[in-house]
Amino acid sequence: MDATTLKDAQAPLKQRYREDAGSALVTMRADGELDGTGVACRVRTATALVEAGLHPASGGDGTRLCSGEMLLEALVACAGVTLRAVATSLGLEVDGTVHAEGDLDFRGTLGVDKEAPVGFRDIRLGFDLRTSADADQVATLIRLTERYCVVLQTITGSPTVSVTTDV
Repeated sequence: MDATTLKDAQAPLKQRYREDAGSALVTMRADGELDGTGVACRVRTATALVEAGLHPASGGDGTRLCSGEMLLEALVACAGVTLRAVATSLGLEVDGTVHAEGDLDFRGTLGVDKEAPVGFRDIRLGFDLRTSADADQVATLIRLTERYCVVLQTITGSPTVSVTTDV
């Protein structure tokens, strides 16, 4: 996709969202099915049914996906797509890779130490880029990628989360 094709695809959306802000609010959903025989949850993605389970550091055997790693994978995917969209809009040729890693102290999630945090304490997102863009263009590319990456902004912005239970 080139810049013109991307702009043409987004122009009517942007216009509609300017005229009717409510039409820009989209509720996304994910559903899981609890495994009645093991410690797992099946999640349907757009292309596959995946099964999440415990990370080996919390007692899993490594045969199921770890939701913490899935969070990092979502960050990489979102940052990569956002970077490509921004690069396309700016007319920059960019190739490369996206990496995310996070530090998680399993003492927290296992209840070994009540002072240990549950969840990632640090997450690092990195880009290894191949481009002919100059340093200022790359800085703009990264700044705009950070600004518009939904997953990154969600992680850093700490949205309001509610939990409900139906029995």
